[in-house]
Amino acid sequence: MRHRVLGTTGISVSEFALGAMTFGSFANADHDESVEMIRTALDAGINFIDTADVYSDGESEQIVGKAIKGRRDEVVVATKFYFPMGDDPNRRGGSARWIKQAVEDSLRRLGTDHIDLYQMHRPDEHTDIDDSLAALTDLVRAGKVRTIGSSTFPASEIVEAQWAAEKRGHQRFRTEQPQYSLLVRGIEADVLPTLQRHGMGALTWSPLSGGWLSGRADPTDGAAGRRAWAGMYDMTDPANEAKLAAVRQLTALAAEAGVPLPTLATAFVLAHPAVTSVIIGASKPHHLTTLLDHAGTVLSEDVLDRIDEIVPPGTNVRQNDTFATTPAVQDKRLRRR
Repeated sequence: MRHRVLGTTGISVSEFALGAMTFGSFANADHDESVEMIRTALDAGINFIDTADVYSDGESEQIVGKAIKGRRDEVVVATKFYFPMGDDPNRRGGSARWIKQAVEDSLRRLGTDHIDLYQMHRPDEHTDIDDSLAALTDLVRAGKVRTIGSSTFPASEIVEAQWAAEKRGHQRFRTEQPQYSLLVRGIEADVLPTLQRHGMGALTWSPLSGGWLSGRADPTDGAAGRRAWAGMYDMTDPANEAKLAAVRQLTALAAEAGVPLPTLATAFVLAHPAVTSVIIGASKPHHLTTLLDHAGTVLSEDVLDRIDEIVPPGTNVRQNDTFATTPAVQDKRLRRR
């Protein structure tokens, strides 16, 4: 397993990060099996685990905590805050009030005294980014957090956060966690170049695009994803028909290149110079083994050119697959007098 430095943090992380969203009631409620999968990843050379408080309502963090007990010093632990943790309207978002409570909750569930990378899971239109960064800076100074990052921020808000940090003397976001895959390439146009300009590390999620690039005979058979994002699998949507056509071409290309389709997908993401680490997820041990067996695969220039012909650079085959929230577009009250 190769390692790369995470942006300019000086922290060395594996090219594969293990995503923990599937650990817990959301996909795999078997704690022992989930713990064993995490330890298998660690034994294979992965030293980077990414979770979030909202994953299975904190259960994922608890499982990660069990798995790294006794091995904490060899693991770079990343978690996130923002999404609702219960019905209380103040147990969510990017307010200083919630950040300082959320971090204590995550530390307790993870069974650790510090978090290596603490990330804001989405932008919060109700909170000044200056306030969020001030609270996160306090956590770094208190030693509870080593460094901070963002997740699924548009390029404009990445730049605004960098400006606010410099202007106010706060810790700045050192990483961004964007969605990126063979089928969702929109971030190549603005987000990834922005990260490079600001020396930020990118740890990308959903390289298999919700199961579409898993290599299954029926790529629309995505159990966990279907529950959460049914539109991704709605074959009455013409964009999904176009996606299926692209997957068929990519499957044929993977066969020509002599690699499984999931390997083509993860190697493609890692080929971009802005990307530090790709988050791989698995709900069953054999899913993880398949991905780990082909770690280190490098795609040739010819294969990358062929991919560009199938899915043009900087484009998303289905725009709604990005899961990005844009309040100015989604909430009509923000665009009407």
